[in-house]
Amino acid sequence: MSLYQLADNYATIQRMIEEGADPEALADTLESIDEALEDKVENIYYVLRNIEGDINAIKAEEHRLAEKRRAAEKNQQSLKDYLKQSMERTGKTKIKRPTFTVGIQKNPPSVDIENPELVPKHFFIAQDPKLDKKAIIAQIKAGEEVPGAVIKQTESIRIR
Repeated sequence: MSLYQLADNYATIQRMIEEGADPEALADTLESIDEALEDKVENIYYVLRNIEGDINAIKAEEHRLAEKRRAAEKNQQSLKDYLKQSMERTGKTKIKRPTFTVGIQKNPPSVDIENPELVPKHFFIAQDPKLDKKAIIAQIKAGEEVPGAVIKQTESIRIR
């Protein structure tokens, strides 16, 4: 198989991954590529590295956009606070314009909890118990039995 054909095959695989191809179809495509297992592993490694780069770039963009959203929300709140203060200073509670109306209104009542320990217990919401899996595995590894729990050993691919 020529280098051009190999490059084309792996470009097809990369495109399938980016388009969210069915894992079975992806496996069939990989299986149909006629080359030695070691060469396949090497080429798949490079595809995985490309995907890892895409994932990192997407994460960085998500972080950048989240920061940009937080800054916009802060600016929005600052302008609303400024507008409210200006209206309060002038004694106006409502301003009507042809395309909008701005008004100061009361929010629904809310509760501030100054000391949660003094609040009667019937106001607390019961939570479902949560298993401490780290403690369970530690106890089993120490040779003690935990009814209803066993250690399972799985395998995965590690690429270094």
